[in-house]
Amino acid sequence: MCLRYGRDLWVLVLGKFPTHHKIGIPEFKYVANMHGDEGLRRPYIMVKSPTILHPRPLLSGELCLLQTVGREILLHLIDFLVNSYGRDPVITRLLNNTRIHIMPTMNPDGFEATKVPDCYYTRGSNFRVLQEKKENSTHRDLFQLENSITLLNEKRYNRNGEDLNRNFPDAFENNSASIQPETQAVMDWIKNETFVLSANLHGGALVASYTFDNGNPVTGSLKGYSRSPDDDVFIHLAKTYSSNHASMYKGTGCDNRQTFPDGITNGYSWYQLEGGMQDYNYVWGQCFEITLELSCCKYPPADQLEKFWRDNQVALIEYIKQVHLGVKGQVTDKNGNPIPNAIVEAKGRPHVCPYRTNEQGEYFLLLLPGTYVINATVPGFKSMLKTVEIPDNTGNFSALKQDFSFPEVSDQIRSRVTSCPKTPLYQELTWASAAVKPTIHILVLMTVMLVIFK
Repeated sequence: MCLRYGRDLWVLVLGKFPTHHKIGIPEFKYVANMHGDEGLRRPYIMVKSPTILHPRPLLSGELCLLQTVGREILLHLIDFLVNSYGRDPVITRLLNNTRIHIMPTMNPDGFEATKVPDCYYTRGSNFRVLQEKKENSTHRDLFQLENSITLLNEKRYNRNGEDLNRNFPDAFENNSASIQPETQAVMDWIKNETFVLSANLHGGALVASYTFDNGNPVTGSLKGYSRSPDDDVFIHLAKTYSSNHASMYKGTGCDNRQTFPDGITNGYSWYQLEGGMQDYNYVWGQCFEITLELSCCKYPPADQLEKFWRDNQVALIEYIKQVHLGVKGQVTDKNGNPIPNAIVEAKGRPHVCPYRTNEQGEYFLLLLPGTYVINATVPGFKSMLKTVEIPDNTGNFSALKQDFSFPEVSDQIRSRVTSCPKTPLYQELTWASAAVKPTIHILVLMTVMLVIFK
């Protein structure tokens, strides 16, 4: 499976164990250039270090020699991490205890289609802004605006004319878009790794946006906000980035009609989005992802790129540290063998797609400091409950460790592999709860989950 001209989607992996997953070491990722309209034309420079960096392609071919703001920032980050390893004690501990994946570009073909760089921002969506201008334009300006809308779409899409951030399975609606090679590659990547935390880098605004991007009454959309079971964690993650950014925390929008308190926003509250990557990561990838809009101007002058790196440097590092929030551990049988596909959740935080252990029996749950009851379940056996007091361990680069051992389970009895269906799971919950009072929606959510995954 390859893109036009057999082009690669490259991922660079950094850490003490870059070539493979190590038990207890959480996986983190940054992804940039999902849209073709977010950047500048500059050469790609690969930083190589045999000790902590492992480049590998998701798709086979040759690498694009184009650059975006997001890619520029991520390449600076790679260079900074590699050159700080062994010199800076914080970065050294971070890399020794975290496996960091960096994809500088997800959509090289889309960016190559860019012909006329301009400087437009995202107000909900660029298309919406241009449409508003179109409705208020004179006949003389109409032709120019029609061309702007067409050009915007050409830049944003991939080679096949698809917006990759509308191309993933959606938990709220049936997404009829044909899955693109880039999207499938990222979905396979998510499936094959145990990602815990992620961010995707965009341009066109200055804000940290968090799940959900789509929604329905089950998640509170009638109030203009689509709340996930881990809303408090997502708010913390978004604020971690914005508060460590040079100016994002101020919440100043790209014009006087747009502001973001503390520099963050719920995705749905900003504008509704179907088939987005961050919702897919959370629902089907067990990975908390936020969207980072890093520049009002999508095509700033090249001499400003160094300042973009300085503005984001601290925030990028502090955000990676959050992968060590919460609790982690292994689920094993009576002989100490790992039990894959066991369900491990924090009580009161049911995921529509229950979070399960990986092949090594590992689980990772991002949780803020506090007291929680962790529920581990192997189908066919009695659940185990453990109360944990979670501290803030991000500075120690290790989440609280809490293992579970099932003495009744032998290595001959294993939890069967259960994949969560790529269907609008929250839409199904809406149907199920249509005749139920809103005050017991959460009970319906938990009941339907038990029926689906029992």
